[in-house]
Amino acid sequence: MSRTLGLALSLSVLAVAAGCTVGPNYQRPAVVAPPAFKEEPPVNIAEAEAAGWMQSQPADAYAKGRWWELYEDPALTALEDQVAVSNQNVAQAEAQYRQARAAASVARAPLLPAVTTAPAITAGSTTSTRANTNGSPATGYTLPVSVSWEPDLWGSIRRGAAAGAANAQAAAADVGNARLLYQTELAQDYFELHGLDGEADLLARTKSSYQEYLELTRNRFSAGIASDLDVAQAEAQLHTVEAQLMELGVQRAALEHAIAILIGKAPADLSIPPVALTNAPPAVPLGVPSELLQRRPDIASAERQVAAANEQIGIAMAAFYPNLNLTGSAGFASSTLAQWLTWPSRFWSVGPQLAATLFDAGRRRGIVAEQRAVYDATVAAYRQTVLTAMQQVEDDLAALRILSGEADKVEETVQSANRALTISAAQYRAGTASYLTVITSQATLLSANVTAVTLQTRRLTASVQLIGALGGGWNPSQVRADHPPGAPPR
Repeated sequence: MSRTLGLALSLSVLAVAAGCTVGPNYQRPAVVAPPAFKEEPPVNIAEAEAAGWMQSQPADAYAKGRWWELYEDPALTALEDQVAVSNQNVAQAEAQYRQARAAASVARAPLLPAVTTAPAITAGSTTSTRANTNGSPATGYTLPVSVSWEPDLWGSIRRGAAAGAANAQAAAADVGNARLLYQTELAQDYFELHGLDGEADLLARTKSSYQEYLELTRNRFSAGIASDLDVAQAEAQLHTVEAQLMELGVQRAALEHAIAILIGKAPADLSIPPVALTNAPPAVPLGVPSELLQRRPDIASAERQVAAANEQIGIAMAAFYPNLNLTGSAGFASSTLAQWLTWPSRFWSVGPQLAATLFDAGRRRGIVAEQRAVYDATVAAYRQTVLTAMQQVEDDLAALRILSGEADKVEETVQSANRALTISAAQYRAGTASYLTVITSQATLLSANVTAVTLQTRRLTASVQLIGALGGGWNPSQVRADHPPGAPPR
């Protein structure tokens, strides 16, 4: 007994001491990040802020993740605060994160021995018991305790635990990515909705102006100064604006319904008062390209998937080596209840078992090759995610810069169109110009004003897209496998 037990203990100590990890050690894949973005902000600070840029500050609201506070809009803030709590897609991502955390716990469990027990009381009879006890059944009492442990000789269990932790971290980053996605989508819908409000306000004022011109034209027609053609043109122009105003109602309703779904409400439960956009895009904190690697949750998720794939290679390589399984059991067994838990009724057994696959027709080699290919695919996906992120930032930087200059030109166009309308209207009243000149001037002014409102909306949504492309203030502490997404770092 002592020799067998000593041998088992010696093998256990040897297994722990000699345990190693086969397979490649993980290193983050190299990604080339330029020292600066191609679309640089203006050198002058005032010009940079006017175009929607500023230097990144660690203490600003953007860095804290509450980037929407940059817009200083309480209604937007109230809506954004509901996304993380009530959006069902975010809730689904959080549930998947909890699932990944639980799976990581399951993967770590085999590092420690498993202890089981199965107390039993049995009654039965055999030929001998019936002969000796006149057919009365024999009763057995057992209380076994079994211990089973497979030492992690080649690191497959540790790699499985590491892969589980990496998958949980990737899921945590997915939660951050989902939250950022729907928060930016809500902000874009919000600004587009109020952009329509601004356009509706413009069309309403234009409608009033057109009604005045129609009344003027009818009066001139009654006086024999203008023709019925002028009246028909004025009526057509008014009706066109009225139809455009109705069409905006359809678009606004769809955006309002979309916002309701984003905050987890039925469309009937949300009503957003019409408000025309008046604010310009805020200055967005801008860092260097390498910060994207830590600010973008989708990049963090892709990198953690690479780490998990690397561990799977080691797990596949460990299958080429034998496994050692240590088992032991002890307990009490007796045929009488009075002697069940007494020392003479004890029993025990212990022993190691070594198992190895001698031939599998190349199955293990194929699995290793498969896992290496999976790893290469995740590395490519990670690098592509980084490249896509840089492209998105460059696109949005370019959009903010170009739209800022375009807005200035459109403002000049509005001023010129206003002057042209004033002149043409005066000439029409004086009888020196036809009503067609007035209509042309009115159409030009309306088009310029609509473009100005649309550009303001586009600049605000471009700033939202830039914030999303920069990570929205997300930080790497949220990828910890044991840290709930959105909770303060511990």
